[in-house]
Amino acid sequence: MQTLDRYRSRIARRPKVVVAQPDGFCNLKCTYCYLPDRDRRTPMPIEVAHAVARSVAEFADTTSATPVEIVWHAGEPLAIGRRRFAELLAPFEPLRQAGLVEHSVQTNAVLITPAWCDFLTDYGFRVGVSIDGPAALNHQRVDWAGRPAFDRITKGIGYLRECGVGFSAIAVVSAESIGDPEGLLDFMAHLGCHTVGLNMEELEGVNTDRTVPTVGQAREFWRRAIAWSRRHRGLTIREVDRLGSYLQAARAGGGAAWDELLIDPIPTVSSAGDVVLLSPELAGISDPAYEDFRAGNVMELSIGSMLDRAHELRYVREFLTGLDECEATCQFFGFCRGAQAGNRYFENGRLDTTETNYCRVSRQALITALSDTVREEQAA
Repeated sequence: MQTLDRYRSRIARRPKVVVAQPDGFCNLKCTYCYLPDRDRRTPMPIEVAHAVARSVAEFADTTSATPVEIVWHAGEPLAIGRRRFAELLAPFEPLRQAGLVEHSVQTNAVLITPAWCDFLTDYGFRVGVSIDGPAALNHQRVDWAGRPAFDRITKGIGYLRECGVGFSAIAVVSAESIGDPEGLLDFMAHLGCHTVGLNMEELEGVNTDRTVPTVGQAREFWRRAIAWSRRHRGLTIREVDRLGSYLQAARAGGGAAWDELLIDPIPTVSSAGDVVLLSPELAGISDPAYEDFRAGNVMELSIGSMLDRAHELRYVREFLTGLDECEATCQFFGFCRGAQAGNRYFENGRLDTTETNYCRVSRQALITALSDTVREEQAA
């Protein structure tokens, strides 16, 4: 099969998500962060926002049931300030008003105030908050002076709740915190989020020397998380919900439809306009062998044009080879679909590889934990 055909059989031609980085700077210095230059101010020029909006307009259309999601991410997006953020959002307003795009933001919540809540509401933002659990599990999230950020994070979350702004949460599960899933989930339920994503700590970017969860730890974590979810219906656990959707599709005879799901290319636009594909974590990574993973710059080329020739990029071709090998050799491929290009690169040094620790602890351990649960129930 030709490379272009292989690409189109695996990767969606229309992105569902475009990640935009308003500034690489972050007001926190979390010990596990993968971003290489989060201490530098690099605000996105307004011209770059206009170029991104023009690109999105080319593939945003009314034939899709869902709008394109513009995810403002990397560093701390709110650190750019409301006035500048509004200027970056202005080019997208015609698209948003037409229902073609929607905005979301991933924030550490430290800077949230009632005025920010009004801002997020006015622009229809979906809000995600990064918090790793109660104070004892949140000690990795510190500011540049090394001071814990927990109280400031929960204060910001309090403003979201007071102002009626719904939010999801993402928690990084580290080797230190993986032993208490119930405590973590009880806290998240009390926090008031509607959904929680549980990200096993990964070796990526500049986070290369910390101990990450083992397969055994992850399997037990997911087993207990699944048990917790059965007792508490008010909080959706993203990973358990995704597995449930997969199993439901399989039971309903829709497994073929799941098998045909294409991977979102997730164009990620840096504040300077450079675009990487497949994994936001590759943005800002320097590797001459892969031309720094750049697909182009939106000031010179539209995102659609970059996607049309993405199959020519070395790292994309390698990724396709890795996917083929995953499908041929891995029993978990039907659920996992073999994505996560960044993990392949950061763990294995190349993208034409297969299994990663991310696969083992975030996908395989989840499925085996459910299998353990079913087996225990059948034996009872």
